[in-house]
Amino acid sequence: MQVSSVNDVKIYNLSCGKSLPEWLSDRKKRALLKKDVGIQRRIELIQDFSMPTVSTSIKVSRDGQYILAAGTYKPRVRCYDTCQLSLKFERCLDSEVVAFEILSDDYSKLVFLHCDRYVEFHSQHGFYYKTRIPKFGRDFSYHYPSCDLYFVGASSEVFRLNLEQGRFLNSLQTDSVESCACDINPVHYLFSHGTIEGKVECWDPRTRNRVGVLDCALDSVTDNTEVEGLPSVSALRFKDALHMAVGTSTGQILLYDLRANRPLIVKDHHYGLPIKTIQFQDNLDLVLSADSKIIKMWNKETGKIFSTIEPEHDINDICLYPNSGMLFTANEDPKMNTFYIPALGPAPRWCAFLDSLTEELEENPETTVYDDYKFVTRKDLENLGLVHLIGSPLLRAYMHGFFMDIRLYHKVKTLVNPFAYEEYRKDKIRQKIEETRAQRVQIKKLPKVNKELAMKLIDDDEDQQMIRKKKGKNLPSILKDDRFKVMFENPDYQVDEASEEFRLLNPIVSKVNEKRKKKLRKMEQEAAMEEVDDEEPEGKPSDAETSDSSDDDKGWVEEVRKQRKLLYLEAQAKRKEQKKQDRETKLEPQFFEIKTGEEFRSFKDASRKQRLQKTTLEDRLKLDEKSGMLNVSDTTVGSKQLTFSLKKSDQQQKQLDAERQHQLERKKLRRAAGHLQSKPFRGRGRGRGRRPF
Repeated sequence: MQVSSVNDVKIYNLSCGKSLPEWLSDRKKRALLKKDVGIQRRIELIQDFSMPTVSTSIKVSRDGQYILAAGTYKPRVRCYDTCQLSLKFERCLDSEVVAFEILSDDYSKLVFLHCDRYVEFHSQHGFYYKTRIPKFGRDFSYHYPSCDLYFVGASSEVFRLNLEQGRFLNSLQTDSVESCACDINPVHYLFSHGTIEGKVECWDPRTRNRVGVLDCALDSVTDNTEVEGLPSVSALRFKDALHMAVGTSTGQILLYDLRANRPLIVKDHHYGLPIKTIQFQDNLDLVLSADSKIIKMWNKETGKIFSTIEPEHDINDICLYPNSGMLFTANEDPKMNTFYIPALGPAPRWCAFLDSLTEELEENPETTVYDDYKFVTRKDLENLGLVHLIGSPLLRAYMHGFFMDIRLYHKVKTLVNPFAYEEYRKDKIRQKIEETRAQRVQIKKLPKVNKELAMKLIDDDEDQQMIRKKKGKNLPSILKDDRFKVMFENPDYQVDEASEEFRLLNPIVSKVNEKRKKKLRKMEQEAAMEEVDDEEPEGKPSDAETSDSSDDDKGWVEEVRKQRKLLYLEAQAKRKEQKKQDRETKLEPQFFEIKTGEEFRSFKDASRKQRLQKTTLEDRLKLDEKSGMLNVSDTTVGSKQLTFSLKKSDQQQKQLDAERQHQLERKKLRRAAGHLQSKPFRGRGRGRGRRPF
């Protein structure tokens, strides 16, 4: 069980917690219950209250004893008995369920509307009958006095199926293209359906005439709402004989009195998601509205938020158990959630122990997202000019941003950009003009970024056009390829011709650029004047072109030398500037780590070297003579002879000491060979002797 508190209203999530797999034995389950604290605190209100994959819709029978839920995959319906707190039966279906209705007080009469246009009837024992409607259905309602089923969907007609006669009756012809939701008033049985155009049409089933039309799309646009697109009706529910709630696809709920053509109140979810379901709580005059993200409970008179529930997974349907605080949700998860809200009402009779259990629980309330507030980041505040409000009560810090009142946000947004609609209108007009210009004969225009590169690509395409035609390959150019579109639009991709790499890799780029820039200036003048000049006749090139080509052939080497010389001079100037900056910088104390071993230098040696550098050459020579590093001797001619002995490093000195020690050890171990005397060799015969072994 998980406990949260929103607006000082405690909400108990009875489905939260670990679930034990079915294949475990009773002995293993008891062992897990002893070890795991999370399983010990788990409350399994109804056994196996879940679906294999996803649950799409959930309802409670009128007698309150059975809970029916439809889900996938595979398509199925499950019935749970509240008296036994377990699964009563499960039936698999041929296709997914769009909507279903319980016609009887218990589970004995069920009607399912499938996604493949089939309408399936089930009795107590199971499948009973199947028929098909002409168009795909979205929703249906049952009219009890006449035993008629009203189907709405992807058609302008409302199909009627009479269950007493077992045949289709004349359908109701509407003015809409499609209908998304429908409902029948439980008091006077007025039939109403919501259309995709955002209208609600009301019909009298007795005369089969339309008695009224409500334009909900126009009424849903208020000062405190943000609407993107045309709001269509996605949910519809009657409360009593006079009140009706309409949910739109843009996240608004409109509460109507049937005697007026304007809504009593408009409530916005501020998520922009379609409203899935609307429920009424009569004891506290509350409205429960749900989209795929959140369930909001608010007062129908003032619109003030009572509490909110935000499950972990997307919501498909909700069902409020009659006269209690129990709420069931079908969501995009195998487990169907069960919420108990004591502020809405007591627990049902079949789980009366929840009242005594919740009184004993003392859990810390969890903070949730504020309602009727807009989440903004620091960048949004800078754009709106509200950075000075940070730290004030008007902004509430939350995670990486802030919450501010939605009314304040809309007012500031209109003040910051009052001409947003005019700018949008001008952009649309500009787009239309550009579309019409595309059909005309256009002058060749170059992009704003990398004009020289575009000029080069155009020239290359013109040169290779004949080659492509001969080879039979119709390859697109880079300018027409969408993958390289950003290279000619984003200024970050501009080629830096002053960089060292570009100048070294393109030694003759200056000569080529001069010709290209001349051509570029000429094209820009033509585009500005919107006149196309006559081109030179093909054949002999002009004098300027011939001179340019000859200059390119002759001055290639000199251009390379020139570029290298310029790079060398620039590098020298940079080094001088760096040295100048180093001199100007102030000396700051630095800390060094003293390491032992060969790299260690004592502070005394460092100070001694500094003192030696300040002494004269004569004093240093005297010190070297004393230390033996310098030897001065007279020659026969009468001149002086200097002999220097360089000071060896610590590593070299260690190596010499090691070699000297090694030679001493060898002298001690070496044995003299003076006692061995060689005997003279005597041969046999004529100079032949025996070879000694």
